[in-house]
Amino acid sequence: FHFDVLCPYAYQTSKWIRDVRDQLGITINWKFFSLEEINRVEGKKHPWEREWTFGWSLMRIGALLRRTSMDDVDRWYALAGKALHEDGNRPHEPAVARHLLTELVLDPELVDRAIADETTNDEVKADHDHVVEHGGYGVPTLFFGDHCLFGPVLIDPPSGDAAVRLWHAVTAWTEFPDLYELQQPKTKAIERRIAETFRPYLEARDWVSINRGVEVGFTDDGFEVVGAADRDRTADRSST
Repeated sequence: FHFDVLCPYAYQTSKWIRDVRDQLGITINWKFFSLEEINRVEGKKHPWEREWTFGWSLMRIGALLRRTSMDDVDRWYALAGKALHEDGNRPHEPAVARHLLTELVLDPELVDRAIADETTNDEVKADHDHVVEHGGYGVPTLFFGDHCLFGPVLIDPPSGDAAVRLWHAVTAWTEFPDLYELQQPKTKAIERRIAETFRPYLEARDWVSINRGVEVGFTDDGFEVVGAADRDRTADRSST
């Protein structure tokens, strides 16, 4: 299960797959994917070239945790995801990241150790590149062996029997190697539901949302295209 802590869709899907795990005993191998890197504008620094960057640095913390305990990564992602996507907090700030580790009875100094250890960059990049090499472009991305699937994309993850039914629907896809896409179009009503679900995240984020080269805004009436990903945002900053 490849995720970026910053992605609200991946967080909702992670809640679903944990429910499936609790019922069916599946194993979840948590891996990373960078929305900052996949949406990077040409000429800008790669996230691993920056001292601290929102999603990438969080995943470096996760990489350090993963070396000793996949369970710690699981608990950390659940807590950091809830902090951002439900509580409207900022786990991407170093002080908050340290506090979250303390809540998990883990050493808050892991934040500084992860950033000081250049090999955590290598681990995050290896996970990210694995998705890209298989044609992936976002999260959640699931791997069943070498079979790569994007999704399921959820805002109200099912639980109980419904979660298991969705699991069987997803895994059935792997039987059909020539089946590439099945998508439900988003109406304005659906977009408004998504925007309302994402409200805590939207209020806490310190970045813009990019979807395949286009900046997307969230309004009370749904989604809107703001402009190209590489547009000049100087006027936006001066008006706030």
